[in-house]
Amino acid sequence: MRVLDYAFRQGVASLWRSRGSAAFAVLAIALAITVLGALLLVTWNGEQLLIRWTSAAELSVFLADDASSDQRGAVEAILDRSDVVGAREYVSKAEALARFRREFAELEALAAGFEGNPFPASIEVRVAPSAERDGSAGSLVQEMLQLPGVADVRYDSEWIARLGSVLGTLRLGGLALAFLMAAAAALTVAAVVRLGLHARRAELEVMELVGAPMAYIRGPFVAEGFLQGGLGAAVALVLLWTAYAVAQQWWGAGLRAVLDGQAFEFLPARLCAYLLVGGMSVGSLGGFSAALRATDAGTASLTPAEPAD
Repeated sequence: MRVLDYAFRQGVASLWRSRGSAAFAVLAIALAITVLGALLLVTWNGEQLLIRWTSAAELSVFLADDASSDQRGAVEAILDRSDVVGAREYVSKAEALARFRREFAELEALAAGFEGNPFPASIEVRVAPSAERDGSAGSLVQEMLQLPGVADVRYDSEWIARLGSVLGTLRLGGLALAFLMAAAAALTVAAVVRLGLHARRAELEVMELVGAPMAYIRGPFVAEGFLQGGLGAAVALVLLWTAYAVAQQWWGAGLRAVLDGQAFEFLPARLCAYLLVGGMSVGSLGGFSAALRATDAGTASLTPAEPAD
């Protein structure tokens, strides 16, 4: 405990002495964490929406206009026997047109110009959550397409899978960018902490000569990097929350429309804690890199060489 107390007291003092240059290290970490946090904010909300859509996935069996009642009955009988189906509902041609006019009121003029009713009757099926995992939903789609009286089958899983692929690509690209920025931030922290090491060169030499434990020599530099990383992560979280609040204020209604009525939420406490720990880890890594200069060889390298005779 005494080692930690000494390390953090010295780290705070060094951070205050070099507050001008330390601000650049804090800013570098804040930028890296902000990029990663923004990525998590987008992908986390996208994944929550994806889970919601997947759990409520629908399969629509569109019937041909000339489909007979027997053909429709055969389709419904197969659906009723299938484990894929959680629930089903028959939508007539008239009901399909009424839905269009109700949900797309701004296109009422277009609907009025229709000759007859262009919308097919359909059977809307709520897919059981287990059906997507075991592949039985895809098999049912293929079976439906072969039945007489079926014009087409639409299954939400196809575009949900494409959305999941886009989110995965976005996550990987963002993580690569955040990793590069975190590496740059760690190097910045190391450079700033190394300045403090030079300022304390004489003190470190004395500590080494009197046999001070290495934890007392290296500890303050690691603690300084740790504090810089924590400050940078805290600044990043404040920036992310501010951006989130502004987005909610200006585009909240639009975001809910894009997210199918689901509110655009801020990161949960668990992810915020991960970002904070990540910032501290990056800072500590940079501080430890600089602290390696405080070893026997490193301290000796800081001592000016004797001029040649």
